Amino acid sequence: MNNYFFTSIGLEYIDIGIILTALAGIILILLILNIVNMCLIAKLRKKYKKFMQGKNANSLENEITALFEDNKFIKSSIEKNKTDIKTLYHKFESSFQKIGIIKYDAFSQIGGKLSFCLALLDENNNGFILNTVHSTDGCYSYTKEIKNGECNISLSKEEVETLHIAMGIN
Repeated sequence: MNNYFFTSIGLEYIDIGIILTALAGIILILLILNIVNMCLIAKLRKKYKKFMQGKNANSLENEITALFEDNKFIKSSIEKNKTDIKTLYHKFESSFQKIGIIKYDAFSQIGGKLSFCLALLDENNNGFILNTVHSTDGCYSYTKEIKNGECNISLSKEEVETLHIAMGIN
C-alpha cells in the first residue's frame, strides 16, 4: 500500500500494520497509566474528604494558627528549661555527690566497729573526711579537707580507703 504521506517523509517501505500495532500498544500503555492515575486520585479524594470532615476553611485556619502558637510556647518553655537546668547544674556541681564510709575498730581491745570514716566530696573531688574514733575514754572526731582528691595532711589507712570509695577508685 503506497501512501503519498509516507513517501514524502521517507517511510514508503514501512508496513502500515507495524505502525498501527505500535500505536495500539502506546494507546494501551496510556490507558493503563490513566486507570492508575484515576485510582490514585480517588484515594487522594478520600483522604481529603476525611481530612476536611467536620471542618470549614475558617476553623482549619484557626487550628493551624493555634498549632503555631503552641509551637512558640513550647519553644520558649524549652529555652527556659535549658537555662534552669544550667542553673541547677552549677548549683549541684558544688554539692556533695560522692560519699564513702567505712566502719572499723580503732583499738584492738574495743570491738563492735564503733569508729568510722566518712568522706563527702563534690563533683570535682573537693570536700572533707570526717574520722570519728571511739575509745574507752570517749569519742573523738577529726576532719581533713580534701582538694581535687588529695589531702595536705597525711591520711590513715581507713581514711585513704574511704576516700577511694568516694572517688570510685578500687
